[in-house]
Amino acid sequence: MIGRIVKQRGSVLWLAAMVHRLSGLALAIFLPLHFLALGLAIDGEARLQSFMRWTDQPLVKAAEGGLVFLLTVHLLGGIRLLVIENLDWHDGQKQLATLAAAVSALVGFIFLVRVF
Repeated sequence: MIGRIVKQRGSVLWLAAMVHRLSGLALAIFLPLHFLALGLAIDGEARLQSFMRWTDQPLVKAAEGGLVFLLTVHLLGGIRLLVIENLDWHDGQKQLATLAAAVSALVGFIFLVRVF
């Protein structure tokens, strides 16, 4: 039994589920920062412009690319879960999880190329 659990933890599907959970956690941590930016827009144009100038830094742009990657991973992981829960199981689940990771990486990379 324990050997089976350890083996499952190394599988692609277990990794996909863990990445989905961790990306959701990271997005939840990001939300207060997003609400802060929205609050600055309500406070006035000067404060928002100051914040927007701060976001032009390369490290912030890279973090935005990571955020786009996390959003894509979480979206595709959620779609994968919906498919698993609502459709018949099939042998291609591992390939779909790998494809979702590849698409997420591609979307994040395209975003970074366009930003920089």
